[in-house]
Amino acid sequence: MAIGRDVYLDTRAIIARLEQLFPASAQHPGLSTPETAGLAALLNKFVTDASLFVHSTTIMSPDLPVFKDEKFLKDRAGFFGPKGMVESLKERRGAGLVHVRQCFEILETLLGDGRRWVGGTEGVTMADHEGVWCVDWSISSLSPPKEWFSEEIYPKTYAWWARFMAELESARSQAPKPVRLEGPDAVKAVLGAEFSDKDISVDADPLGLQSGANVELFPTDSGQSHRERGRLIKLTKDEVTIAVKSQQGDTEVHIHAPMWNFKVAEIVEAKL
Repeated sequence: MAIGRDVYLDTRAIIARLEQLFPASAQHPGLSTPETAGLAALLNKFVTDASLFVHSTTIMSPDLPVFKDEKFLKDRAGFFGPKGMVESLKERRGAGLVHVRQCFEILETLLGDGRRWVGGTEGVTMADHEGVWCVDWSISSLSPPKEWFSEEIYPKTYAWWARFMAELESARSQAPKPVRLEGPDAVKAVLGAEFSDKDISVDADPLGLQSGANVELFPTDSGQSHRERGRLIKLTKDEVTIAVKSQQGDTEVHIHAPMWNFKVAEIVEAKL
């Protein structure tokens, strides 16, 4: 997501920024509530740190047509190392299926008392968002084997997912139609805008990094071969921001990422 020349890399950073820009009101109630904030944080860690997200990729059958698409395989090569995606899936699929089934069992237990939403609330909260997106991805996009994943095996989890998707479709139908831009036009719009985040500072942090340091930023859970390098301009317990130069026009852009599952480290130049 880009807001002006501020680019947000991760869904967690995107949601946090949107909640800052559009605080809860009577007309637009917030998704985060004090009662469910802790559960939302735990579900975030459950999906990412307990590796539901990473292991979900392994539930796909290596025989799916998509694995014969060279463009797709090349695009995903950085996530799976030298063995490639197909060979990696063949090796990891059995253990991955066990892991994802255990995660679905946990969700089924959490919903076991008949609650409609994971926080026991009347409506959707951030806790549902944090837990359901990976379930939706697994069910909708990854073709999980029906002998292990179905409405019959996990009825409460599938029903929760269906309720959430119905709420999402309802909200989408009421939202204004977005303006679509082609890639070059989107780049032009971003580079021609102002910065939206003016709150830039580097806190006293255990990492010991100083404002202006040349750093490298990358995710630690997957995609580690895709790294950003730039000048450190913001560092808090929740967020890191670096300034980089665009490939077009040498315009400065600020890249934001959450501190969880991202690593930022100073670049040490080799000495002769």
